[in-house]
Amino acid sequence: MNRSLFFIGLWALCFGFLSCQTQSSSENQEKESVKIVCTTGMLADAVHNIVGEEAQVIGLMGPGVDPHLYKATQGDLKELSNADIIIYNGLHLEGKMGEIFEKLENRKRIIVAADGIKKSELIQSADFQGAFDPHLWFDVALWAEVVEHLGVQISTVQGFNKDAILKNTLSYSNKLKELDLWVSEEIAKIDSSKRVMITAHDAFGYFGRAYNIEVRGLQGISTLSEYGLKDVSDLVSYITDKKIQAVFVESSVSDRSLKAVVEGCEKRGHTIDIGGTLYSDAMGQEGTAEGEYIGMVNYNVNTIVKALK
Repeated sequence: MNRSLFFIGLWALCFGFLSCQTQSSSENQEKESVKIVCTTGMLADAVHNIVGEEAQVIGLMGPGVDPHLYKATQGDLKELSNADIIIYNGLHLEGKMGEIFEKLENRKRIIVAADGIKKSELIQSADFQGAFDPHLWFDVALWAEVVEHLGVQISTVQGFNKDAILKNTLSYSNKLKELDLWVSEEIAKIDSSKRVMITAHDAFGYFGRAYNIEVRGLQGISTLSEYGLKDVSDLVSYITDKKIQAVFVESSVSDRSLKAVVEGCEKRGHTIDIGGTLYSDAMGQEGTAEGEYIGMVNYNVNTIVKALK
């Protein structure tokens, strides 16, 4: 009898242990199964800082990818279909993916980053009537507002620790506000007469407004915009008249158009340098400093100051 009771007790103990293990494993799987899919690297980096290890964060558009021209692959569609949360920039940055988001909005929790910004803070597009510049991340203070909006939205999703999410959001937002002050101080080191940025497309409008630097792009706010010989000629005239000393290519945009501008300037007797490659619509390689938003901003600002100072 005592032996029987011993085995019954042992069996109960083992069953209880296995039940706890199964429950713990189930909880971990549930935790790991929370998947957030973001369109751009900038968004994926922001969300990773907000959620930490509480969710799997996937960015669809990697280094060197132009979101204006991006078409979703079959792999992307699978990721979006399996996502618990989908986050995209909005303001037509991901123009070719709009229909996909519309089809998914009734089945998925979708967060639009640009919804966190007041219309009065947006820059209107000169190319498309009623549209706004989508490149919010170039004003670091504005990007901090986007981060705060994302944090609040994510914190309401079931399964997340709301207090932890909001704490992470505040911490990262404060880092961005410090970065914003640093950018202002660095750009101020450039003489006001030299404070002009020429880039392949007009992605740096928010940067120019925030940090008091004139910006000009050969193409409009979208790389879908066409440019012609007159656009090149007008930019060449502007550069030679202003005696601008450098132009900047972009990591996600072909440098062919700006090379034509450089050649045009040389034909008019004005030598101009390629001041460096800036990260505009995509960040650097994963595992590098430029593969994170703060590192990307540091790199861009240092490149600009070195070329124009």
